[in-house]
Amino acid sequence: MTMNSIQVEHPGSYIKEEMEARGWIQRDLAFVLGCNEQQLNAILSGKRGISADMAKALGDAFDVPAEFFANLQQSYYMAQARNPYAGVTERRKMQTVFPVREMIQRSWIKSTDANLLESQLARFFEMASVDEVPYIAHAAKKSRYVERDISPAQLAWLFRVRQIAHSLSVPAYSQQRLRSALPELEALLLAPEEARHVNRILTDCGVRFILCEKLPKAEIDGVCFWIDGAPVIGMSTQRDTIDNFWFVLRHEIEHVLNKDGQAEEIIDAVLTGESASGTSSLIPEQERRANAAAADFCAPAEKIDSFIARKNPFFSEKDVLAFARLNRRHPGLVVGQLRKKLDRWDFLTRHLVKIRQSALQGAIADGWGHSVHLSL
Repeated sequence: MTMNSIQVEHPGSYIKEEMEARGWIQRDLAFVLGCNEQQLNAILSGKRGISADMAKALGDAFDVPAEFFANLQQSYYMAQARNPYAGVTERRKMQTVFPVREMIQRSWIKSTDANLLESQLARFFEMASVDEVPYIAHAAKKSRYVERDISPAQLAWLFRVRQIAHSLSVPAYSQQRLRSALPELEALLLAPEEARHVNRILTDCGVRFILCEKLPKAEIDGVCFWIDGAPVIGMSTQRDTIDNFWFVLRHEIEHVLNKDGQAEEIIDAVLTGESASGTSSLIPEQERRANAAAADFCAPAEKIDSFIARKNPFFSEKDVLAFARLNRRHPGLVVGQLRKKLDRWDFLTRHLVKIRQSALQGAIADGWGHSVHLSL
């Protein structure tokens, strides 16, 4: 039984009963309280509530705790209250698990009533009902995404990339064309603005390439998966630096070339920076292989190892710039690899220039002020 189904009278009714028990009339109580009759009459008639000050005065007048009258008034308010916002419980459950508000803000789903919101969420995650959505359903049935420790925000990002990928039409995928395109991609490494050509090159190879801004608190660099035998590469560019962009891209391309991600998506959360996983033996072989290919792409491994052996422990900026020119790389790519190999994360940071805006020019992009309009 809810509070609204119980008849709760206004506290004025109780005050009248106490007045009758004492043989008081309204004027008597007004005298005891030290207030005028009009003020008291408004309370007795239920037109006015009991303030905190009046609760204390009434407590003294009838020799009971002031909280008694304060609680009477609060119970009356709660009994009279109506919930003007339908679906609060349902929205709480959804928002507790998924960043629904941010998904609405990004136009991934539309703001509507709770029932339709649940339907949208189910369609977004390609499920028959909201009860089957991963993380909402995992208490009853363990989800493969939960088992793989993919966070709800990462999962939402992944499915957004999947949605966009389904809407794209590309030529048939050719592994040979993609491998042959690597020198063409390598020729873009001299200047950040050349990143605008990446989408065209990958599309010609039959690879769907999507840039999608990550959701708050969702560490993710990239993803590789397949749709009907065709590969998809999604990137977040969460670290807007030239070394991160090319390392992550080449990493995901290596996954595609090795046909990784066909059984389940390969999700790479943090590939560069101090917290990156690196080449530890605990890392799966497919990740170590992709890391090695990406590192060699950014700065030829044999040459940079030789450079370190010759110059260690003194690395002048002039030498680094000369090495970059000799190997036809932007200095930021060389600096990125040196920082990692030397564990010197403050080294020549100014060469890690931004690249995202250049990459967005030629790519299918969702976020950063852009939105891909899709129908659920």
